[in-house]
Parts: sequence; C-alpha cells; structure tokens
Amino acid sequence: MISKNPQLGKNRELQHLLTTEGLPTSILLQILDTAQTFVGVTEREVKKVPLLRGKSIFNLFFEHSTRTRTTFEIAAKRLSADVFNLNIAVSAQSKGETLLDTVDNLVAMDADMFIVRHSQSGAAHLIAKHVRPGIHVINAGDGRHAHPTQALLDVFTIRHYKKEFHNLRIAIIGDILHSRVARSQIHALTTLGVPEVRVIAPKTLLPSKVERLGVRVFHDMKSGLKDVDVLMMLRLQKERMQGAYLPSSEEYFKYYGLTPEKLSMAKQDAIVMHPGPMNRGVEIDSAVADGSRAVILPQVTFGIAVRMAVMSILAGQPV
Repeated sequence: MISKNPQLGKNRELQHLLTTEGLPTSILLQILDTAQTFVGVTEREVKKVPLLRGKSIFNLFFEHSTRTRTTFEIAAKRLSADVFNLNIAVSAQSKGETLLDTVDNLVAMDADMFIVRHSQSGAAHLIAKHVRPGIHVINAGDGRHAHPTQALLDVFTIRHYKKEFHNLRIAIIGDILHSRVARSQIHALTTLGVPEVRVIAPKTLLPSKVERLGVRVFHDMKSGLKDVDVLMMLRLQKERMQGAYLPSSEEYFKYYGLTPEKLSMAKQDAIVMHPGPMNRGVEIDSAVADGSRAVILPQVTFGIAVRMAVMSILAGQPV
C-alpha cells in the first residue's frame, strides 16, 4: 500500500517532515517520545551522540531566522552530523539559479538532508517531491502554510508541564491569519486529542472559515481565556501584512496583549507560551513574559531535543 501523504513511505514511516496536517497520531507520539530521550543529552557534559555521524545536513534558509536555524544547527551537531549553512542572499539564487537547480547541485555534493525555510508556501514540498529516495526534507517554515517543528516543540512543552492532552483547554491568541505556527499547532493538538482548542483574535486577524479547523473562535480575551490551561501567544507578523489590519500596536495591546490582569482569567496553573521572537508591550507584557507561569525559554531548549528527534527518525529510515 502506497501512502498518499508525501511525508510518509509505503509502510507509513516518516520520510519527510513537511506539515503536521495529516500526520497520524503514532508518528506525532514517536517524535515526542524520541525527543524525550534526547532531553537528557542536552544536560550531559558531552552533549553529543553519534547517530548522524557522516551525514551531511544543509540548512537552506531563503528567509531569515536566527532562532530556528541555530537550533537546527545545534541539534544536527549534537547528533554528530556535518552541517552546512548556506547564505542564500549571496548564493546562486541571487544570480538567477532556480531553487531545484540549487538543490540538485547540493545533492551532487552528497547531501543527506535539507532543512528548508522559504517565504513561499509549498517550497519544502516541491523539494521533497524532487529529491531521490533516501534524501530527507524538513520544513522549517514556508510562507503562511506550516512550521511543523515549532508546533512539535510546542506540544512537547505542553506534555512536559501538563502530562496529558485529553483534558486540556488551549487558547491560541493573536495573528492567526498570517501564522504558519498556529496552523501547525492546531493540526497537531487536535490530532493528539486536545478536546478544545480556542483561537482569540480580532476578526481582521482570523482566516475565513477558521472554524473548519476544529477550533472555537473568540474575539475578546475575557471570555476566551476563561478556564484555559495553556495560552499560546503569537507574534504580530507585520512583515506579512499588506493593508490596515489594526489601528495601532497600542490598540492591539490594550485588547489582546497578555497582561497579568488578563492572565488571571485563565486557570491558576495555566502556562504561557510564545514561539518567539516576542514583541514586548505588543502581544505580551514583560511582567508575564518574565513571570513564573511563562515557559518560553524551556520551549527553546526543548526545541533542540525535538529537532534532534525528527532528524534521527528520518535518518534511520531505510532507502
């Protein structure tokens, strides 16, 4: 039986990680459980394991991101891989070479895996369909479409602090419209059995028919945060906004910025998350970001273990 999901092989094993949409629960749990085994590695004096020794991993970042690129690089090096970061801005791409020509040249240099970040939705899918079997592609963010490893490190963080998914009420707050992270989070959370996922945002920052993703929609923080276990804040993605979505950042913070007062509407043991980078005073108050209920820095730490898990699972698959 051949899987219709381009991420999965004929036996439904993971071949590429392109999106959380359509991934079976078993694959999501495999990644989370494998990541748990790598958390201990990051705490050791020697933070390396030889699982990817001799493998060549290329970071293809056509869109700037310091945090994501760095955590992928750290994860690959902790697996003992050889890591190559391409400065796309001064590479052959700027000289007119096509995306797939660039990939073909790197494949000729014996690339084993590509980490791809691109402003165009579908770029990672295009590369995954193009490369030969045995070469793996991880989507590190494409347009407004998906950011699967961010979603996976988020759900790993939730499981670390809340243990189970089946009894949680989770709210995703902010710029849902432009957020590939939100889409990936919603797909992962609903697949893992979270009974209620809420989105809280002004109407201008919500996709049309967002309810079809299986979420409850709220337009005000007071009702949206009532009895919530997890708050997932999103950055206002002004670089993707064309037109007037908001009167001002100050107005947005007044109604949708997370302050201690608004946080008090959620459960007393609710945790606060943010994929970063944070805009303090826009989507989150410093008193919350630096407070005891924020798990924003642990998210970054867990992100290394999750990306180690994804790369090790992909590299371990037979050709």
